[in-house]
Amino acid sequence: MSYLYVTMTVKEILAPIDEEMRLFEVRFRESMKSKVPLLDKITHYIIRRKGKQMRPMFLFLTAKMLGEVNDRTYQSASLVELLHTATLVHDDVVDDANERRGFFSVNALWKNKIAVLVGDYMLSRVILNSFENNNVRALQIVAQAVREMSEGELLQIEKARRLDITEEVYFEVIRQKTASLIATVCESAAASVDREDMAERMHRFGELVGLAFQVKDDIFDYGTPGNIGKPTGNDIRERKITLPLIYALEHADKATRKELMNIVKNHNEEKQYVQRAVDLVIAAGGIEYAQKRMLRLKEEALSLLTDIPDSPSKRSLIGLVEYTVSREK
Repeated sequence: MSYLYVTMTVKEILAPIDEEMRLFEVRFRESMKSKVPLLDKITHYIIRRKGKQMRPMFLFLTAKMLGEVNDRTYQSASLVELLHTATLVHDDVVDDANERRGFFSVNALWKNKIAVLVGDYMLSRVILNSFENNNVRALQIVAQAVREMSEGELLQIEKARRLDITEEVYFEVIRQKTASLIATVCESAAASVDREDMAERMHRFGELVGLAFQVKDDIFDYGTPGNIGKPTGNDIRERKITLPLIYALEHADKATRKELMNIVKNHNEEKQYVQRAVDLVIAAGGIEYAQKRMLRLKEEALSLLTDIPDSPSKRSLIGLVEYTVSREK
């Protein structure tokens, strides 16, 4: 089944949950507070450079589509955002990254030791907030995400060493690394409004959206829609085997496969070779294939909402899914 929807702006998507998002920002800041001045300074810096907050948007729209937003919904949103922020801080340390969303990373400004401790503090707040509010169900869902994300990261490292990632392994990696968090968001939303009957379905919905989201990110490494062929090249430089490259390696002729593998293994930091790899992947149909897979994932996700009654929140949730696969950055 194919789905056609009018494209919505972010402002239109936010309309049904505008009040909830404003209140959430206040409550999230409260959940990060500490008596240690240095920690407060760093958490304030992190909050000030926050991104689009798509995860809280998914959570509140899902919750409002299924029931009535309540205190447990806000608690769940804070838990997920604390977890997400902690993983970003830790990831920047692991990747030795100096920037995040155009700002200096925490480890770049305060060094690795402090960054790791800040991430640990946020994870401790996840546990404490859950018990303080007697919200063990939310903690259970979030803990499963921590396990999945850790396993996914280690699976990717293991496979990347041998550069033998198949399409099946690729989807398992991104299911655990990326999609598990959005799945957690949507499952938490259902549980928070006493819709346990929808928890498993919403988990799968979030998982499919997360998979589509990551495939879109992988396509960006080969250029934006109007600039295919002008890549960031980050994935190739980091020797990450993503869906466009996997498709090219499986469907190109023997000489092209050999050249691509040679570039990824031995010339992945040389600009002219990165561009050559991009050209070969595009010529082999890797980008086109990845886009088709992304759209199939999106449609499978939307099919799970078919029998849910229409509402402004449902329409905005559909609009948010559409946004994840049509965004240009």
